[in-house]
Amino acid sequence: MSRRAAVPAGPPGDDFSFVSPVAKYVLFFFNLLFWLISMVMVAVGVYARLLKHAEAAMACLAVDPAILLIMVGILTFLITFCGCVGSLRENICLLQMFSVCLTIIFLLQLAAGVLGFVFSDKAREKVSEIINGAIVHYRDDLDLQNLIDFGQKEFSCCGGVSYKDWSRNMYFNCTASNPSRERCSVPFSCCLHHADQAVINTMCGHGMQARGYLEASAFIHTNGCIDKLVNWTHSNLFLLGGITLGLALPQLVGIVLAQLLINQIRDQIKLQLYNQRHRADPWY
Repeated sequence: MSRRAAVPAGPPGDDFSFVSPVAKYVLFFFNLLFWLISMVMVAVGVYARLLKHAEAAMACLAVDPAILLIMVGILTFLITFCGCVGSLRENICLLQMFSVCLTIIFLLQLAAGVLGFVFSDKAREKVSEIINGAIVHYRDDLDLQNLIDFGQKEFSCCGGVSYKDWSRNMYFNCTASNPSRERCSVPFSCCLHHADQAVINTMCGHGMQARGYLEASAFIHTNGCIDKLVNWTHSNLFLLGGITLGLALPQLVGIVLAQLLINQIRDQIKLQLYNQRHRADPWY
């Protein structure tokens, strides 16, 4: 009884594709979600910026949350746009650009975390510089003002190193030549608040810089926000690590999916070239 000779398997047909629909559309919807979020960020940032006066807009661009929101939104929009179009159109160039950008951002975040840990004293000085700059422009920007008030209330602190740092602000400056009605005062967010206090007295910090630490501590928080922030960071290292991991995980997933899809597209291109060469072969 003769056996039938085994027929060698030929190359995959035109209907075969190395590109996985799962990887393709997961990457597409992953980028689409962040693309929509980026448009919302830009819209909110532009809206907040338009509500401000022109003078305030030029006063403190470096610490303006609206400008920061717009910049992050635009960067996210461009990166996720490359990911969306690249995955949907199976474009290697756009996918590589998307992957490279995510890799650079991830490495920068990693480097910033390592440098911040190694050079903690330098990081403290930089934080102190940012807080002092924010104190100077406290009345110039409503968003910045609300951010400082929120931080001082949440951390139960006042100023950078102490409550007397508010003399850096022209309205709260404690010099005798200051004509402001808020001279020698601190913002209401520095004040001690009782649980049964229904209405906040916004003038509770009036004249507090002229008082000593012991006397002022009966009415306001006298400790600075820098030490409070450092202590909070040391007490919540696991929480910060979880947040960092939560931010890094989507980036790593995007990089892996993009590289997987790039390799699959390259295999598909090789298959198409192979089929085209063999169609022209009369013995094929």
